[in-house]
Amino acid sequence: MLYKEPAPIKDKENPFESMMSRFNIAAEVLGLDEEVYNVLKSPTRQVIVNVPVTMDDGKVRVFEGYRVIHSTILGPSKGGVRYAPDVFLDEVKALAAWMTWKCAVVDIPYGGAKGGIICDPYSMSAGEIERLTRAYTSSLVDIFGPDRDIPAPDMGTGPREMAWLMDEYSKTKGSTEHAVVTGKPLVLGGSLGRVEATGRGVMVSAMAAMEKLGMDPSKSTAAVQGFGNVGAWAAKLMAERGVKILGVSDVSGAYWNDNGIDIEEAIEYKNAHNGRLEGFKGAELMDDPSELLTSKVDVLVPAAVEDVITIHNVDKIQARLIVEGANGPTSYKADNIINEKGIMVVPDILANSGGVTVSYFEWVQNRMGFKWTLERVNERAERIMNEAFERVYAASQKYNVPMRIAAYIVAIDKVAMTYKYRGGF
Repeated sequence: MLYKEPAPIKDKENPFESMMSRFNIAAEVLGLDEEVYNVLKSPTRQVIVNVPVTMDDGKVRVFEGYRVIHSTILGPSKGGVRYAPDVFLDEVKALAAWMTWKCAVVDIPYGGAKGGIICDPYSMSAGEIERLTRAYTSSLVDIFGPDRDIPAPDMGTGPREMAWLMDEYSKTKGSTEHAVVTGKPLVLGGSLGRVEATGRGVMVSAMAAMEKLGMDPSKSTAAVQGFGNVGAWAAKLMAERGVKILGVSDVSGAYWNDNGIDIEEAIEYKNAHNGRLEGFKGAELMDDPSELLTSKVDVLVPAAVEDVITIHNVDKIQARLIVEGANGPTSYKADNIINEKGIMVVPDILANSGGVTVSYFEWVQNRMGFKWTLERVNERAERIMNEAFERVYAASQKYNVPMRIAAYIVAIDKVAMTYKYRGGF
């Protein structure tokens, strides 16, 4: 099964400009000097490659691929590789920048990167995808490296593709290089806890925010939009801590139960029905799936696609707390209205950074040549996420700004200080 990170933002104007809008606000609050601003606003390196692949019919097809390194100020760059027909350079640039801010927010020694290939992996055979992955790796062998740039899975890729990438890179080096990539199968050096890591981070962020708001989890309700890997794990872990999950949704529709949905039952049903909730009897199918976002719940977790909270529906949102499991679920234009309504938002660059945190653990384990237990992975991931939340919350109080801008402030400040300590240019 293909591994899927939360979907990226695809702002209708431009995803990179959407990221920069929030970056600019945080930079102004910080009083960021011009030199550092100019260094951080643009990627360090943008690589475009043409990747020829022999298809199953014997014809050679050339695919366009990208690898954008936004920053290496904090350490080697880190970021996924996505296979999708609508991948484009500005999207990859935006995602690379978000990775820089995510790594800085959770205080791990990585810069940000992202990669992609314009293709439709769902219409390609396993052999074609393998040849594509190996050719892409070969074309970027001088970019990748355990101490330079570390790829990971993203939309359209998974542990299988990461195994091929690691193997192809290792062949060029003449030795097995486990640490060149994360998100690998467990037998090839993958980490326990990685599959549920992003959803666990969402749960930890939700619990920390609820404490600040004086909300008792055992007396609180939630709706989770998107019941894929991230949403399902977030719902399961939140339910284990007492939160009543009233609604969930996937591509088949939105499901609601006033008495609370049995999340374990929903996950079992989904896994037995090709990853879909269609036909699930543990809740009623809502007439309009979009109403899940505006339902009367205490906590809303958008964990599906981008731009689902917009100026068209933000006025109707009733939740006191939004925890962003997806990348970019809230449009830039909706930010001000959310703030005026007094809704706390735990932003994507904080809430869903549990994934890159455990990816970092995988890299550390590979370099140590020693595996951690699941308990150790989870304990350390939760500690890092809680500490990150406290830093962001403190910044929001200090500068009197929303949590989203506070997260950017924390991230930009860390990268800027590191840049100055390293001597700049």
